[in-house]
Amino acid sequence: MKQHADKAADFLRNEARADWHDEALWFVRAKRDKATHGVPEWETLRELASGIKEHTLSNLDGYLEQFEANARQNGVYVHWASNAAEHNSIVHGILIAHEVKRLVKSKSMLTEECGLNEYLAEHGIEVVDTDLGERIIQLKGEPPSHIVMPAIHLKKEEVGELFHEKLQTEQGASDPKYLTEAARQHLRKKFLAAQAALTGVNFAIAQTGGVVVCTNEGNADMGVHLAPLQIHSMGIEKVIPRAEHLGVFTRLLARSATGQPITIYTSHYHRPKAGGEMHIVIVDNGRSAQLGRQGYRNALKCIRCGACMNTCPIYRRSGGHSYGYTIPGPIGSILTPGISLERYSNLPFASTLCGSCSDVCPVKINIHEQLYNWRQDIAKAGHLPVAKKQGMRWAGLVLARPKWYGAFGKLARWAIRRLPRFMLYNSLNLWGKGRDLPEPPEQSFKEWYHKNRIKK
Repeated sequence: MKQHADKAADFLRNEARADWHDEALWFVRAKRDKATHGVPEWETLRELASGIKEHTLSNLDGYLEQFEANARQNGVYVHWASNAAEHNSIVHGILIAHEVKRLVKSKSMLTEECGLNEYLAEHGIEVVDTDLGERIIQLKGEPPSHIVMPAIHLKKEEVGELFHEKLQTEQGASDPKYLTEAARQHLRKKFLAAQAALTGVNFAIAQTGGVVVCTNEGNADMGVHLAPLQIHSMGIEKVIPRAEHLGVFTRLLARSATGQPITIYTSHYHRPKAGGEMHIVIVDNGRSAQLGRQGYRNALKCIRCGACMNTCPIYRRSGGHSYGYTIPGPIGSILTPGISLERYSNLPFASTLCGSCSDVCPVKINIHEQLYNWRQDIAKAGHLPVAKKQGMRWAGLVLARPKWYGAFGKLARWAIRRLPRFMLYNSLNLWGKGRDLPEPPEQSFKEWYHKNRIKK
């Protein structure tokens, strides 16, 4: 399997795309900053949200049981899935029971995580993602590259070519308004023909047994209101205790994600419509294991805003597909080692540890600290590449011996100044692939300080 660095190198080969991707995400980050500066109590809200999540995670079993009891009282069918396979089987079973062959779906990273689309397609059920970004990548046959803006890696000209091929739009058309209208007309037919609708869940309220879905396009509402059968897939970490807590998170979510004061649609679903059925599938899929990991459990506070991705210098320059997991970027890099430490051992190293991700996180997850801690655990478990392991071993020997350190420093300064370029920039110097080594000083700081201190 290709590592993050290799996939990032593939993405960076198209320099114009990499620059555009970087600028587009930083533009969203700047919008986020402007939106948050307009809320004087922003830091208080972050602290409050983090505290609510901390309390909920500490009492998760009780709140999930309360949520289930209240949902059932509302006439909702509640199902529990321990893993992705169970989730897919439960959803499939519900659809079979209602003889459903056409399903419309609104944004749900959980179903992406579980591979629901592929599973249902294999069993003869048409699944149509109805968010514009999700529909674009579904037509393209790609996974999302961002949890809020799944097609952020594509330019409008590429979308135009795709729509010409799949939706028979005018060849060469790239006007966003024209393309959006074409998508609307295409999706309207899918909505009207759908026999069931499935959405993700942003928040589940234990006090009421209701679920809340936040969107900007209204497609979740369209699907749920038109189809007689509605299904909501939620991770166990989505529950919050009371309805009054919701206002804290809705003020944080949209501002952190896209710089909006609030999402256009914040939809509450408490009970089935007249003559219809409502099902909620509550999914673990490794979350309980994460909850039990000392030092890593507060990664479950994540409200999937994507702010850490928009600010991360590595994500912005490497693209979401380089991470090889449903949730990319900094937050994905602290969730994936818990899934498979060996398989995803490279992701915690895809970071500068600058801390910008933690600074913008609306629920104050200490992302950069967890990235650093995962690095230690990966090293202890023996999953470092041989080159890195040996490099760190020699670095440890040199750094522990002042005389060695001074000698190697002199040798390095001499080599950079005197050796021909091909001897410095070769396959052994991975750091030098994309940048030049800095011009070395004539002496080390230690030598300079010693010399000047003696003079004084």
